[in-house]
Amino acid sequence: MNPNLREQLSLLPEYFQGHLTLTFISLFLGILLSIPLGIWAAQSPSIKRPLLAIISIIQTFPSVAILALVVALLGGQIGVLPAVIALVLYSILPIARNTVTGMDSVPSEVVEAAMGIGMNPQQVLVKVKLPLAMPVIIAGIRTAAVWTVGLATLSTLVGATSFGNYIFTGLQTRNLVSVTVGSIAAATMAVILDALIAGMQWLVENRNKKSIDSSKYRHVRNILLGTVLFFVVGSFFSILPKSEPDFVVGGKGFTEQYIIAGLLAAKLEESGFDVEQRLGLGTEIVYSATANNAVDVYLEYTGTVWANRMKNTHNPGRELVMRGVVDHVQQVDGMVSIGALGFQNLYALAMRKDRAQELGIDSIEDMIPVAHNLVAAGDLEFFGRPEWITLRETYGIDFSEKLTFDAALMYNAVDDRQVDLITAYTSDGRLAAFDLKILEDPRNAFLPYDGILVASSSASKNPAFMKVINSLVGKISDEEMRQANRIVDVNGGSILEAVNYLQSVLD
Repeated sequence: MNPNLREQLSLLPEYFQGHLTLTFISLFLGILLSIPLGIWAAQSPSIKRPLLAIISIIQTFPSVAILALVVALLGGQIGVLPAVIALVLYSILPIARNTVTGMDSVPSEVVEAAMGIGMNPQQVLVKVKLPLAMPVIIAGIRTAAVWTVGLATLSTLVGATSFGNYIFTGLQTRNLVSVTVGSIAAATMAVILDALIAGMQWLVENRNKKSIDSSKYRHVRNILLGTVLFFVVGSFFSILPKSEPDFVVGGKGFTEQYIIAGLLAAKLEESGFDVEQRLGLGTEIVYSATANNAVDVYLEYTGTVWANRMKNTHNPGRELVMRGVVDHVQQVDGMVSIGALGFQNLYALAMRKDRAQELGIDSIEDMIPVAHNLVAAGDLEFFGRPEWITLRETYGIDFSEKLTFDAALMYNAVDDRQVDLITAYTSDGRLAAFDLKILEDPRNAFLPYDGILVASSSASKNPAFMKVINSLVGKISDEEMRQANRIVDVNGGSILEAVNYLQSVLD
């Protein structure tokens, strides 16, 4: 078996259990919330339209935005809770709407007949309307179930384990095997869950039909009950209390972050600590999580804090930015800046060398007359970051189109001439692999981006933890970090290989 595939399959039980738990808890809570809302709306014409409108509006919010908002509302908490809340919100619409539709589809003469034989409104609801509406309600649950399985992959972005771990890690490290395994696993779960609920729908629709063979009915029922029991037990074991890790290592969603997180975890484990990694987190999410002691240590960049958190637009130089960031991290947000690892990962604009030569561009300044004719690609954050505003105002430029790509795909886009330039990272090994030209920044619009280790206040009180983390300060050079990134992004190696390389450098 291919070693890469073997490595990915070894992770399957953990990711399966995490994804299953998210799906079942969210779907269960969604059903408990949505059906009563649907019944209320169906029986109260005055609130039906506004209630369904509100639910529909929630559905229009991008799922990633919902996740980010929930994390913010929970004070920076990450993990299962914000993921479940977001998934429940997304499951409400199809179930509630189908409940209303099913209730409204019950013939009025049937209701009148039931009341004519002496049933009160509650009895009519329980014994007549709900049984007749149940096939339509279950159809809504089927839709919600498939949506939930798919959307649960995004839970990785807020630190919850799911098949999304496969997908996001694979995208960032160009590991198509990882992406494929994660996609197939999520699709398989969705198909099985849909088939399971479809079987339940068949049982409901045929429970009183004399034309259905009773042995066949029992056989289908037993298979479904067994399958449900399997999934329920799987979910139950995953939510049982577990021993908390000694420390949680966080990381953002690109290769360098995965590597440094892996290195931090390896060093802490060598010292006997139990460590959990929560990777693929957004910049604001991981920063807030560390400030709230949900993450214990991660790699941050001085320029990010200077611009995003401190809202500074000027560039006083590398040393002053470092001082200001350290003070802000410790005095304002209550964390500890342990120190710089030794390398920088600067933002830069990069072009194909032949395209730059064709346009006569060596620097960002040279680009001013033609920028409005160029198509630029940035990572998922760049065009929403203060750095872009500073760059635009410093040089007085803008582009004809600004496209957003996953960081791993930007390089392919510029190499294939889909875009004219990209926002690259100077520590990225792909710059050399794609033979790209970094445009000079004579007006110093881009801030310094020293890689620093930031620790939570609680973790920093542990002397053994601090000893391990401090041992890494100043030990990784620009070239060494580029080589580690190159192992993954260019050579197709694993994160573990890159971590082992840095370990050899440190030793």
